[in-house]
Amino acid sequence: APPQCPFCGKAAGRELEEHVRARHGHLLGAPGTGNGEQLYECPMCSLTCTNIQILEEHVDLHLEEHNFSEGIGMFHCDEDLELAQQLQTEEDERQRSEEEKREREEFKKLQRQYGLDNSGGFKQQFLKNMEREVDRGRMLPFEYHKRKADMMESLASGIDDGKTKTSGVIEALCKYYQNENKDVRRVWLSAGVDHFHSSLGDRGWGCGYRNFQMLLSSLLQDSSYNDCLRDTTLIPSIPKIQSMIEDAWREGFDLHGASHFNNRLHGSKAWIGACEIYTLLTSLRIRCRIIDFHKPTGPMGTHPRLFEWILHYYSTDNEGGAKVVCTSKPPIYLQHQGHSRTVVGIEEKKNKSLCLLLFDPGCSSQQMQKLLKQNSDGTGLKLLRKFVGSLKEKQYQIVAVDGVLSLEEKAARCRASQVFTSEKIP
Repeated sequence: APPQCPFCGKAAGRELEEHVRARHGHLLGAPGTGNGEQLYECPMCSLTCTNIQILEEHVDLHLEEHNFSEGIGMFHCDEDLELAQQLQTEEDERQRSEEEKREREEFKKLQRQYGLDNSGGFKQQFLKNMEREVDRGRMLPFEYHKRKADMMESLASGIDDGKTKTSGVIEALCKYYQNENKDVRRVWLSAGVDHFHSSLGDRGWGCGYRNFQMLLSSLLQDSSYNDCLRDTTLIPSIPKIQSMIEDAWREGFDLHGASHFNNRLHGSKAWIGACEIYTLLTSLRIRCRIIDFHKPTGPMGTHPRLFEWILHYYSTDNEGGAKVVCTSKPPIYLQHQGHSRTVVGIEEKKNKSLCLLLFDPGCSSQQMQKLLKQNSDGTGLKLLRKFVGSLKEKQYQIVAVDGVLSLEEKAARCRASQVFTSEKIP
């Protein structure tokens, strides 16, 4: 607090000396002693003096001491403020540096997660995983060299080696449902489709490519797609599919999406999704739709509208009374965050509930082979069945094929893809 005048109590600040002299100088004297000597009392410490000049010098000392102390206090105040500002600046710099470091680490993590970290692609991962298998004694050296040679031949030709393929599952399902009498009221199955699963070269990131192989395996069995697939008569390898998507980008399809991959997929482990599948199919003149189920439409985060849409897809033009309907419809590409699968059919239970039948690239050939047994008791179907309560991701996208595009329609869709948006189910 500012110093107060000892006579009137008013705050006087730095002008205390002048205030005392101007306003209360007459009070500096005090009544004399009994022997007639005049005494003067200090108003600050009660010291008595017999000489007014001595008292004035004494008071001056008090005032000078006060001014010096006040100056020291102000000096320390300024110094403390400067130190506080310096510390705050250093703390802000530290927090900013840590935030930038976290952002860089998160970005690198996302790059690794989505295969955009320049760590190599299918070939590099295949060889690395085989070397690990040899080191652990789970693969003999001669087998390593044979599989390496087969892989190199597949990459050179651009044709999948078929080592992860399982055929005939749809036909086996038709036979199973003909004899199933428990709880299935009706079932619709897609046209024939081969199952492909992930290999040593694409494990952890190749599901989108494997699902495209499944979809393509069905289209290649349908003569109505012969014209647009005349240059793709065999199932392409994953690196070849990457090059095909890059070719579509160079044609002008989905330039915005291409920029997310820096216009390059080949030689990487980049994940692809529904947009890339749509782009590739359209570039091949295959008519398709991408539909976005962007939010749950049922309780507990479920998507009954998704199931209803797929039922309508398969049952349209297939409304006969047969229990098992083997349609000519191609399978459906189904995408959600982090994974994709292929829809190959849908069951309607006797209680009217719906159940999707899905091919998952994560299922091995050994698991899928169990579905080929004619006397199967249906336990293998657990691999395929997904009820409404099983699909609770926040968002799903599907790509559904529906015919062939003319050259003019393809060009129009290429132009439209510059401002592409998916259909959204409300």
